[in-house]
Amino acid sequence: MAHVTNKPPIVRRSANYPPSQWSYDYIQSLITTNYVGEKYKTASQGLKETVRTMISNETTPLSTLELVDDLQRLGISYHFQDEINGVLKMIYSCYYETHEKWNRLDFNLKSLGFRLLRQHGYHIPQEIFEDIKDEMGNIKAHIGEDIVGMLNLYEASFLATPDENILDEAREFTCKCLKEKLEKKSINVDESRSMLVSRALELPLHWTIQRFEAIWFIETYRRRSDMKPSLLELAELDFNIVQGIHQEDLKYSSRWWNGLGWDKKLRFARDRLVESFMWSVGSCYEPPYGVVRRNITKLISLVNVIDDVYDVYGTLDELEQFTHLVKRWDINGIEELPVYMKICFLGFYNTINEMAYNALKNQESLAMPYVKKAWADYCDANLVEARWFNSGYTPTLEEYLNNSCITISVPVIISNAYFFTSTDDIADEALHNVVHLSAMILRLTDDLGTSSAELKRGDVPKSVECYMHETGASEEKARAHIKKLIMETWKKLNEERMALNSPSSRIFAECATNLGRMGHFTYQRGDIFGSPDDLYTSHEISLLFTPK
Repeated sequence: MAHVTNKPPIVRRSANYPPSQWSYDYIQSLITTNYVGEKYKTASQGLKETVRTMISNETTPLSTLELVDDLQRLGISYHFQDEINGVLKMIYSCYYETHEKWNRLDFNLKSLGFRLLRQHGYHIPQEIFEDIKDEMGNIKAHIGEDIVGMLNLYEASFLATPDENILDEAREFTCKCLKEKLEKKSINVDESRSMLVSRALELPLHWTIQRFEAIWFIETYRRRSDMKPSLLELAELDFNIVQGIHQEDLKYSSRWWNGLGWDKKLRFARDRLVESFMWSVGSCYEPPYGVVRRNITKLISLVNVIDDVYDVYGTLDELEQFTHLVKRWDINGIEELPVYMKICFLGFYNTINEMAYNALKNQESLAMPYVKKAWADYCDANLVEARWFNSGYTPTLEEYLNNSCITISVPVIISNAYFFTSTDDIADEALHNVVHLSAMILRLTDDLGTSSAELKRGDVPKSVECYMHETGASEEKARAHIKKLIMETWKKLNEERMALNSPSSRIFAECATNLGRMGHFTYQRGDIFGSPDDLYTSHEISLLFTPK
C-alpha cells in the first residue's frame, strides 16, 4: 500500500486590500489629443517668450526671486532653467557672496534668497541670519511682525544641514508665530497669503512634490492681487499639455500591467498601477523623462507585489526558495516554486530582462550585473524581515532601519531606473548617500502612517514599535522620536545634495528625493496607498485626468 501523508493546509495571511478603482478599459479610453497640435505649441511658445522677457525685465533682486519662486511653484520653471540659473548667479555675486554684502539685505530678501540659492546648490552659510538675534541670543521680537519675511524664513529653515542651530531656532520661532497668527486670524493681507501660511504649516515647500504643488498653487495664484495673467495662462496651458503626455505614459503602463496579468493571477497583492504611476509622476514629471517615468512605474508595480509576497502571502520556506532563485537569476530553478510564485518570478524576470535589453539596444549600456545585485539585496532584506516575523524577533531600531531602508525599495528602484537610462557609472558617493537618505525618509514616513494596519494583519514591528520595545517609551514619545529622525535625515540629505557632481547624478538624486517626499504626501493620513481614500482619489483625478 502507498504511504499517504496528510500535510496540514498552508494558512496564508491576507491584507484585504481593496481592488483597483481604475479599470483597464477606462484608462485606455482616455482621449489625450485635446492639448496636442500646432495651435497649443504656438500658444505655449509665445507665452514662454513673454515670461522670458519678464525674467530679464525684473529690476530688483526681490522681485526677481519672487518671480523665480512663482515659476517653480506653478510647475513651469523647467522651461526657464538657463534664465533662472543666470539671474541666480548674478544675484548671488551681487548680494550674497560675502558677509559685507548680505548684511545690507532686508529680512525678506535674505530669507527668500537663502532658500532659492541653497536649493540651486549655492553654499550660503546660516550666519546670514545672525542679525535676527539680540544680544541675549534670542530672536528679535519685531521679526514676528513681518508675515511675508517670517514665512520665507520658515520655508528657508528646511534647507538646513546638520548642526545649523540658527536655522533650527528660526524654524521653531517662525512656526510658533505663524500658528498663533493663523489661529487668531491676524494675517490681515489677501486671502492667498493666509492660504500659503496654512499650507506651509501643514507641509513645508521643500518637502512637497513640485507637480502636486502646482495643482494647488495655480488656484491660489489666480486669487492673488499681483497675479500676472501671462504667467497664469502659461501655467494652465503647460499643465494640460504635460497631463496629456502623462496620460499616454499611463496608457502604455496600463497595457504592460494588463499583459502581465498579475491583477488577476495574484489577487492577494495590491493592484495599484495608477497609484504607482502617480508616484513616477511625482518623481520626475517633466516631458523629457518619459522613459524614466515608464520604467519607474513598472519597478514600483513589481515591488508592490513582491513586497506582498514576502510580507503577506508566502511561507518562510517558499520565500527562502524565491530569494535563492533571484540571487541565481536562473530560470531553470522555477520548477521548485509553487504556482503563484512561478507566475510572480517569471513575470518579474521577463520584465527586468526586457528593460535591460532596451538599455543595451538604445544606450549600449550593460545594466544587468548592477540590476541583479540590486534585486538580490532587496530580496535578501525582505527575507530577513520574514525570518524576524516567523521567529517573533523584535529588532533594535538601528537593526530595523539598516534593513528596512532596503526593503522600502528606493535603492532598487533608483538604481534600476538609473542603469536602464544612463550610460554613466554610478560612482558618485553623494548620489548613493542621497538614495539611502531618501529611503530613510520614505521608510519613516511610511511607518508613521501604516504601522498600525500592518501589525494588525501580522507583520514585523516597525520603527515606532522597535523604539518602544528598545527604550520603554510610550507610543506618543516614540512617534515624536521618529519625527525628529525625519528632520535630522532631511538635514543630511540637504548636505549630500549640495555635494552632487554630474548632471545625471542630480537628475536621479531629485527622483530619489521625490520618492522620499512622496512619503510625506501619501502617509499623512494612514495607509492610503494600500487603501486609497476619497481625498487621495481626488488627487489622482486632479493630477492625471482633469485639465486646468
